[in-house]
Amino acid sequence: MTDSRPGRSLDLTPARPHREGMAPPTPVQLAFDELGPSLFDVTFVVVDLETTGGGPGLNSITEFGAVKVRGGDVIGEFSSLVNPHVPIPGHITWLTGITNSMVALAPDLAQVMAQFLAFVGHEPAVFVAHNARFDISHLKVACGELGYDFPAHPVIDTVKLARKVFTKDETPNYKLSTLARVCGAEVQPSHRALDDAHATVDLLHAILSRLGGIGVTHLADLLTATDPVPAKRRARAYLADGLPRGPGVYRFIGPGGEVLYVGTSVNVYKRVRQYFTAAERRARMAEMVDLAVAVEATATATQLEANVLEVRLIDELDPPYNRRSRRTAQRPWLVLTNEPFPRLKVTRKVRLAQMGEALGPLTSGKQATRAVELLQAATGLRACTARLPATPDGRSPCHLYELGKCDAPCLTGRPQSEQVAAVQAALAGDVAGVASHTLGRIKALAGEERYEQAAGERDRLYALVAGAKNLEELRSLVGNARIVAARRSGRGWDVVVMDYGMLRASATTRPGEDPEDLGAWLDAATEQLHEPEFALHVSHDEVRLLSAWLMHEDVRLIKVSRPDLLTRSLAGGCAVQLPQLPDSHPQD
Repeated sequence: MTDSRPGRSLDLTPARPHREGMAPPTPVQLAFDELGPSLFDVTFVVVDLETTGGGPGLNSITEFGAVKVRGGDVIGEFSSLVNPHVPIPGHITWLTGITNSMVALAPDLAQVMAQFLAFVGHEPAVFVAHNARFDISHLKVACGELGYDFPAHPVIDTVKLARKVFTKDETPNYKLSTLARVCGAEVQPSHRALDDAHATVDLLHAILSRLGGIGVTHLADLLTATDPVPAKRRARAYLADGLPRGPGVYRFIGPGGEVLYVGTSVNVYKRVRQYFTAAERRARMAEMVDLAVAVEATATATQLEANVLEVRLIDELDPPYNRRSRRTAQRPWLVLTNEPFPRLKVTRKVRLAQMGEALGPLTSGKQATRAVELLQAATGLRACTARLPATPDGRSPCHLYELGKCDAPCLTGRPQSEQVAAVQAALAGDVAGVASHTLGRIKALAGEERYEQAAGERDRLYALVAGAKNLEELRSLVGNARIVAARRSGRGWDVVVMDYGMLRASATTRPGEDPEDLGAWLDAATEQLHEPEFALHVSHDEVRLLSAWLMHEDVRLIKVSRPDLLTRSLAGGCAVQLPQLPDSHPQD
């Protein structure tokens, strides 16, 4: 992984040289559920029930039928009548052929249910039924009343799938008997549980055959197959083929070779497929997916590395369909002007030497304005924008003087020493005094039921505290020439190297490898940056990712150049508890 700025190559995935006594690294094999099974490997339990015609309960089911299939082959069957201990209505007997005498000597529901659950087993499986809501609701209610745990398997409804793949020209309706004839089922439904289950198996296989032609090849695809995804989009799921099946960054490429969108995932292949197989409720993203002609990806050693690469690529490429992490270098800061009577101003250029004299970065110009307004109101610093001479020139004070909100240095010539000192403290990150003053004002306004004004003060305080938090994160990381740390992950330990708030390298331990040994090796193998001023080119989004990663409870610090800075950040820095206010006036 490299930094995109000219002449600044930052290798984030250095080749790991062979170390004596240790085998070379091997690719990480994903767990089965991370990749997601193909439909050929899924175990389907196709279920059909016959009932007394009433609602779900202990006295409803009269017959169980179930067929277990995998890879197109039947691997098990289950069938049993059930004594419902209530009379079966005549019209139900006429429909199903199941009489009261047939179930009189049949086992109770508790016994049959236990046998059915044993047939289903504990291995991953998918329930299938025609009008699944009916059958599964009867099973769940019966299990609940019997005190049995119903398996939390996914459920597939062949009625919904059939509506997706069979047109009205092919079938007049979506009854099981009609669809069985349409697809040429070997077993015709007869309103007996096992026959109907077998007919549903044949229908399921016919449906899967058709869905395969539009890219439905995995269980995750099948579970979203009834979502309103255009067939043209679903058929392009092949664009995910060959992408990394682990952490990394993906890029959707437009017809002109331009990057439309950048994203990241712990399993790039699986995530990219979802764009083509699951319903996309965001109109902009649906438009982007339909425009894309290719998807490219970069595999990374760790998820943190993927997140950082995503931030850097968005900042560099400015993809039109990404909304966050764009133009991070243009985010605003607050500074005091250098003049006889200083005032606050918003700037987008800050030098490293100003780190203790500038607050930020803030997320937007609106947030910067809110923070400025709060500091001016809380400290009494002049709010006018004119550059005042050292000696009053006879100009008239503005309305703020008349309102008692400014001591009018333009009129008196007296310096605002106390106000400037208070603002300087806040710009250095100490916002406790301003926050205490503002919290008191918010409480007073809320007590007077002036909720809109209180909410405005709260929003301004949020902006100021967010800027102070961002400054603390930047100062703690940018002030550290090198940090080496390790954090537990599902594959062992992720070990990272950071210089001046920039990710420089990451790797994952091998089985049995000590993270401190890997950290020492990465530290020695990774060239250290020696230009702290370069650190200001890093986006705060990258610093935020690194800071959040370091604050995790499972992190082990291996090497820190300035532990005093990092300790302050980890201890909470400038955290301020902000109040919750009503969204609107209380109702009478």
